[in-house]
Amino acid sequence: MRILDIIEKKKINQALTEEEIKFWIDGVCDESVADYQTSALLMTIFFNGMNEYETAILAEAMRNSGDIIDLSDIPGIKADKHSTGGVGDKTSLALCPMVASCGLRVAKMSGKGLGHTGGTLDKLESIEGFNIFLSEDDFKKQVNEIGLAIIGQTGDLVPADKKLYALRDVTATVDSTALIASSIMSKKLASGSDSILLDVKYGEGAFMHTVEDARELAKSMISIGNSLGKSTMAMITDMNQPLGNTIGNALEVKEAVETIQGRGPKDFTELCMCAGEIMLIQGNIASTKKEARKMLEESISSGRAYEKFIQMVKAQGGNIEQIKNTELLPKSKFITEIKSKKSGYINTIHSQKLGILAMQLGAGRASKEDEINYAVGLKLNVKKTEKICEGDSLCSVYHDESLSLDWIERLYSAFSYSDYMPEHTKIVEEILK
Repeated sequence: MRILDIIEKKKINQALTEEEIKFWIDGVCDESVADYQTSALLMTIFFNGMNEYETAILAEAMRNSGDIIDLSDIPGIKADKHSTGGVGDKTSLALCPMVASCGLRVAKMSGKGLGHTGGTLDKLESIEGFNIFLSEDDFKKQVNEIGLAIIGQTGDLVPADKKLYALRDVTATVDSTALIASSIMSKKLASGSDSILLDVKYGEGAFMHTVEDARELAKSMISIGNSLGKSTMAMITDMNQPLGNTIGNALEVKEAVETIQGRGPKDFTELCMCAGEIMLIQGNIASTKKEARKMLEESISSGRAYEKFIQMVKAQGGNIEQIKNTELLPKSKFITEIKSKKSGYINTIHSQKLGILAMQLGAGRASKEDEINYAVGLKLNVKKTEKICEGDSLCSVYHDESLSLDWIERLYSAFSYSDYMPEHTKIVEEILK
């Protein structure tokens, strides 16, 4: 078998066999296939795509390229969730303690952010002492004992994906549905959970810009998960404005804590509730959405979700006093109120613009080497469809350096107004399985 023949076959849009895909991935890992040959194959996949079978085999081959976490000795169903990412997306911080406090074990491996804002791990690391790097044994022990752990990738999981992504990044082949789906699912499959919930975001602040593109990606990932024995479902959710009110690591931790105490923003709370319903049904903890929602509401009103979050933070070495009193989380030197120059209904809040502006404050990374400033970010004081008057606060900027006039003008440009109330958009567009 020759990699040249495999490239030629995909170039004329023929489906690859299981043996051909495994030969390629093995060659990527042992370097018997050259980077320029893999780059050529990635480009043919970008243009010609892959069918469901090919994509599932690619995800499986990538999963099998490294370690696979075995959670089978932990009783019950183990759950995982994944978000395709968005501005202000702190969902795991609130959702995971909520469902764990209802009796579902959550074993989650997350990533750091590159781009608009920090990832889940960056947000957790804004808590003093929080350890994201547990050994596999400690990870399993914590999931078994307290029912919840959120950590960085352990061991040598999915090395093929790391190599492929590095090449995709420099060959303009990142935005291929087959390659995105196999990349995400290879890591989820290697993490060992029994059920997977996917939060696939669409809109101006998301990787997939339309509902149709998000649906295509979700269906591809569901097909992979189900074909390889994992209960997999997906939510298609709106990212045409930031999720919740905050953008920035410590600010988002604070908002997540407020949410599991019953004081969170409506859109973020509803997203967590919808996701929690699905996860509890997948985990056989609840049989209906109504039953699941009641359990989640009780987890908040009783304080169990909040206590579960504190348990996790304590188990992973974090300073629980910062959770009990979120004013102890990292604080910026300055807070500047940005006031509206106009009156009217908020028609548009450009997520991507705000994400980039937050990154420029230090809340995200332009490159992997950049350090995160946990204290800085933005807090929105308005949401889409709300009425605002001239002089009212649009948002609060948490910053350590002075704000340039150009930066402030770009912040203003992230908001647009209407004389009439815009149509309300659902946070969860649809649920797929």
